[in-house]
Amino acid sequence: MNFEYPAEAEAFRNELRAFLEAELPAWWTNLWVNDDRIIPFTLEFCQKMAAKGWLAMAWPKEYGGGDADIWHQNVVREEMWGRGEPRGPQFMNLNYIGPAIMMFGTDAQKERYIKPMAAGEVIWCQGFSEPDAGSDLASLRTRADDTGAGFKINGQKIWTSYAAQAQYCFLMARTDPNAPKHKGISVFLVDMQTLGITVRPIQSMGGPIEFHEVFFDDAEVPYDTLLGPLNQGWRVAMSALEGERAGVGFAGLYGLQLEKLSQFARESQDISGEPLSHRADVRSKLVRLRALNRALRLLMYKVVANQTGGDSVLVDSAIYKTLAGDMSMQIAHLAMDVAGPRGFCLENDPMVTLGDGAFRWWTHALPV
Repeated sequence: MNFEYPAEAEAFRNELRAFLEAELPAWWTNLWVNDDRIIPFTLEFCQKMAAKGWLAMAWPKEYGGGDADIWHQNVVREEMWGRGEPRGPQFMNLNYIGPAIMMFGTDAQKERYIKPMAAGEVIWCQGFSEPDAGSDLASLRTRADDTGAGFKINGQKIWTSYAAQAQYCFLMARTDPNAPKHKGISVFLVDMQTLGITVRPIQSMGGPIEFHEVFFDDAEVPYDTLLGPLNQGWRVAMSALEGERAGVGFAGLYGLQLEKLSQFARESQDISGEPLSHRADVRSKLVRLRALNRALRLLMYKVVANQTGGDSVLVDSAIYKTLAGDMSMQIAHLAMDVAGPRGFCLENDPMVTLGDGAFRWWTHALPV
């Protein structure tokens, strides 16, 4: 069995890398740093990708895509994450919100929401987690009550990435409080300018204000914001989450980080004057992490192949995301170990190591 990408996909990878070298500015490190230039740049970058047909290349042509095979799209995912995700927060609507609308949306919803995504013109956020409903998502308490003219939403979401920049929210809310908790939920496509929505940033040691609280106080939305059947939002949300888990090119990001770690270990010395790469513990961890990254990539192959063949298995994508989160922390801990005190320097410090800094890797690994 061939475990490598098709030759055409690898040729496209080289073309995409040349594009990235030409388009990424010298100040770019990654999406998750403090810099007011980040979001405007990502919007401009996405529109350039869209003009080349690369932003949503695996989507059907009728929705602004290119009908490319999933392996070309996976090259995009790996290379984008390997370069700090210059698509910005739009990777969310590209990977799972857009496909969910294609699967469950009406013709009018597809026309309204999908094409702006494919053109790189719009940012979405995901309104799932709540203060008392994170890992147990079905326990959410945000309500959407039928008013006879639409729905009135009340509740709170938390850890909502890029809510302050987003034009729309992919929102889960309870529409039948008397139904079993997995049954009485619906998904809504909510305009973030709706009256009654308040967004507050959450300060974190991760640096940029990526996370937000979102409050809904009698926020009224029309009936046509309902995505999929009423009270069947759990199925809609799980379909979206499968795309979210499999849609991140973790192997590309971790491969680049491991290359930086290996180079740093070869070029740096410990207190005895020996290269860090001569330390048995560093060498063994690097070898193990490279093997794990290979396994992660192969698991991604399986998930994507199953999705392509219509034989999708939710547990596989969940395992992929869990393994990726564990790997992220292992890499970050090793980076902090070999970097020593300089590991706490941030990306704008002249003493920073490993590009954007070991500490930045560690803080970003926490929510993966």
